[in-house]
Amino acid sequence: MTVVEESAVRVAKGATSVEPEETDDQVRPLRVVPIRHWGRWILSALILFVVAQFVWSLFTNSRYGWNIVGEYFFDPFVLQGLRLTLLLTLISIIGGFVLGTVLAVFRLSGSPLLNAAAWWYIWFFRSVPLLVQILVWYNLGYLYPTLGLGTPFTNDFWLVEFPTTTLLTAFAAVAIGLTLHQAAYSAEIIRGGILSVDHGQKEAAAALGIPRSVRFFRIVLPQAARAILPAAFNELIGQVKGTSVAFVVALPELFYSVQVIYGRNQRVIPLLLVAVVWYAIITTVLSIFQFYIERHFSKGSLRELPPTPLQRARTQLVALWHRLGDDSAKSATEVKGQVQA
Repeated sequence: MTVVEESAVRVAKGATSVEPEETDDQVRPLRVVPIRHWGRWILSALILFVVAQFVWSLFTNSRYGWNIVGEYFFDPFVLQGLRLTLLLTLISIIGGFVLGTVLAVFRLSGSPLLNAAAWWYIWFFRSVPLLVQILVWYNLGYLYPTLGLGTPFTNDFWLVEFPTTTLLTAFAAVAIGLTLHQAAYSAEIIRGGILSVDHGQKEAAAALGIPRSVRFFRIVLPQAARAILPAAFNELIGQVKGTSVAFVVALPELFYSVQVIYGRNQRVIPLLLVAVVWYAIITTVLSIFQFYIERHFSKGSLRELPPTPLQRARTQLVALWHRLGDDSAKSATEVKGQVQA
């Protein structure tokens, strides 16, 4: 192979420019010179500098009050608020996605009445702010002093009757408001996932005589899950922080709990950091679950599943070990050659 052919092969493999090295009596093979990404390096150095400066300030600025953060991080009142936050999130997410699935099916239904009812529900609950919804549910007793079962369209005869203020406590008002609000957004997420499934899949299942319910739960929904999961986990993580609106009815969830504490001791920033760290821990755990669940549902759409972080780290460690072994062997060979010379 000539020098020109070798240079062409190197350029085809990724070289961007070549520089000839000439001597008096012969022409040496061309040397590959990689591209210098100066802009990328400068931007990376700037980001590292900003991050390092921020981390340095975290450890040197005494106003953060990390000793107070450690003191109140496992405070019983804070942990009680954390449990209430997780409970509200669990109730509203499960209820919201169950109701949202029903609404999504209604939106895709051929019935004009079901389609219109679902559309108006989604329009209404996406239009009214969540804070307003919770306040309305909390003050529903002003509109309807009693709730129960009785003769329709009359107020005279009741089979079962309860005071509204007894049924709709602060916890119930927040849970209902979060659930109904979440259902409107979940319906659109699920509807988009169902529409992403190839229509040929539905036609093939119908041609085989598979019942409609089986087609939906065994064929359509598993394939739609790949499109639903990223947005669904985004809603889940947002709902964890969205429970902080419960402070408006004095429900002691995580954010309200730290508010009560810093209202007593005036340590605002350290107590807010307690809430921030707990929210960050919850978000991290949910993000890990999201990765593995999405990886599970990607089976069938990818020839090879993406490696997990542990697998990726193990691969890099093995490659580093082999590289170090090759370097050691190369050094030993060079030393042996010099000794023999």
